[in-house]
Amino acid sequence: MPSPAIEVHGLRKVYGGLEAVRGIDLEVPEGEVFALLGPNGAGKTTTVEMLEGHRSPTSGDIRVLGYDPGRHERAYRSRIGIVLQQTGVESYLKVAEVVDQYRGFYPHPLPREHILQTVGLEEQATRRVRRLSGGQQRRLDVAIGLAGDPDLLFLDEPTTGFDPAARRGAWDMIRNLQTLGKTVFLTTHYMDEAEHLADRAAVIARGRIVAEGSPGELRRRQRLRSTVAFRQPAVELPTALAARFTMQHDQLVAETDQVVELLHELTDWATSNRIDLDGLQVSQPTLEDVYLALVEEPA
Repeated sequence: MPSPAIEVHGLRKVYGGLEAVRGIDLEVPEGEVFALLGPNGAGKTTTVEMLEGHRSPTSGDIRVLGYDPGRHERAYRSRIGIVLQQTGVESYLKVAEVVDQYRGFYPHPLPREHILQTVGLEEQATRRVRRLSGGQQRRLDVAIGLAGDPDLLFLDEPTTGFDPAARRGAWDMIRNLQTLGKTVFLTTHYMDEAEHLADRAAVIARGRIVAEGSPGELRRRQRLRSTVAFRQPAVELPTALAARFTMQHDQLVAETDQVVELLHELTDWATSNRIDLDGLQVSQPTLEDVYLALVEEPA
């Protein structure tokens, strides 16, 4: 098993009478893309800031790459990269100049060409920052986070405001980081993004971790039901089969945890009676469905 890049035990953070983080435990192995998911006010940002060393815990133990982030050791700072939602860089500098500027802050930086290739900005190396698209500027943010050749990269909402094509490009870039052996700690409000990228995810709600595992494990544990739907045919369904469906707009819809059995019964009837099941769809629960069920549960 890979060594843990992040270990958290009994982590708490109290602001006056508000307990923002309520005793969480967390472990992230090296080389993993890990997503921390949660609504605003759940304690997500506070947790990440404690991991980065920007905020001190009230109690509990944190080890990131074997270091206590609260001690602000230079050796620790040189091994992590942080990509915030917005990075303020001089807009009149060229991309290569920005990368070199940040490389100069570290004792053993990555070569500039390697950084630009990793984030897909080789062709924009001589372009000024103000001439970059939104997606390209986000790639530059990641390039800055990679300047010191970190072992662990914190990515905060990496694709907020992106169009679909730019988001897919950013996803490829993040996967590329993993192939280089980097550990990626990701926060995002896009559940499809977490489902696509994360090896494992944790959902934080009301200051506690309420679920943790791979996206597939989270779906299975929550035991949400699948949906079978199709447009109402001209012929009525048999009574037993019709009892499993309800009418929603112009569709017959059934929620079930026995999809194969229901589809077999439905398609056997349709085939026997030469009836088309127009618009037949089977929808399985997504990570977003799981997330909403978890964060809406009472404390």
